[in-house]
Amino acid sequence: MSGIYIHIPFCKQACHYCDFHFSTSLKKKDLLVSALVKELELRKGEFKHQVIQTIYFGGGTPSLLSIEELRLLIEEVYKHYIVAANPEITLEANPDDLLDDSSKSIFKAYKSIGINRLSIGIQSFFEEDLKLMNRAHNSEEAKICLEEATQYFDNISIDLIYGIPGMTSKRWLQNIETALAFNIPHISSYALTVEPKTALDTFIKKGLIKNVDDDLAQEQFHILIEKLEAAGFIHYELSNFGKPGYFSRNNSAYWQGKRYLGIGPSAHSFDGEHRGWNVRNNTKYINALEQNVVPIETETLSTTDKYNEYVMTGLRTIWGVSLEKVETDFGLGYKKYLLEQSQKHILEHLLYLEDDKLLVTTKGKFLSDGIASDLFKINAS
Repeated sequence: MSGIYIHIPFCKQACHYCDFHFSTSLKKKDLLVSALVKELELRKGEFKHQVIQTIYFGGGTPSLLSIEELRLLIEEVYKHYIVAANPEITLEANPDDLLDDSSKSIFKAYKSIGINRLSIGIQSFFEEDLKLMNRAHNSEEAKICLEEATQYFDNISIDLIYGIPGMTSKRWLQNIETALAFNIPHISSYALTVEPKTALDTFIKKGLIKNVDDDLAQEQFHILIEKLEAAGFIHYELSNFGKPGYFSRNNSAYWQGKRYLGIGPSAHSFDGEHRGWNVRNNTKYINALEQNVVPIETETLSTTDKYNEYVMTGLRTIWGVSLEKVETDFGLGYKKYLLEQSQKHILEHLLYLEDDKLLVTTKGKFLSDGIASDLFKINAS
């Protein structure tokens, strides 16, 4: 299984917490789309014998592209790659974009070009949260958008953010209950993090906004797990909850170490042995592709790199870290090291062993990234 990720680096406005690569100027959108088309063509040899199971438009805000631009990019994938009979084609979208046009026509148009999954950036159903984050939509638009989207799409995911300064656990619970009322089959939920050099970071340092309360965020995380599991969702990855049959095929492939091709400025790629990342600059990206050059840097992953990545991704998921796979892929020494490093976390009831797999307990889930880093191997000895 392989996938193609296409990064659309444009947004209407900058969210205060975001450190992804994007531009709020659309002046170079046409040139950028042409560059994406060129990169898809130039890199077809990398996936010559791979079957593409997923196409994912991320960003940025992919819903800023026109139907014609999205159609062109999808057609280019089909032109240059082997695509499965029923691929998952996901479009990340913001509520305000879906309501800019006649919503009925936009949803029908998305379906007509092959998009069969929407990932909608709701973040919160409360106005005060949306204003603090500088989101482009308001709470009413979020609800109207979902009312209309669910009439046309079955496979919908929404994003929700917890740990927002000023958000009580009562309000967070209301957010979850509002989402559940729309019968959405997939929810991605993240703790608000303060990334360096973002507007949020600046406002907190100036005392204009309270800092994130980690204890409150952890409390809200466990409220999320309890409510969604009670509603029939499976907590299949640290930040992702899906009803049976609605796990993100695209994201699941990442976490299970499958190959993927990243197209667009700042996009990352992985072929099992090498990791690559495109230049994080729209102008440099466009200029390079105009010269038929893919502006990418690559690194060859060592055995230790691969082990560390497997531990990091495995502990985030319900599939856990297979001891058999660790021994087969990395050697007996790595398996012994993993078991030794795991002992203190097992004793603290943060990790447990089941069916020869290392898994995170409910207590340990919020801390899983930190636990994983403690299991990393620094030197290949």
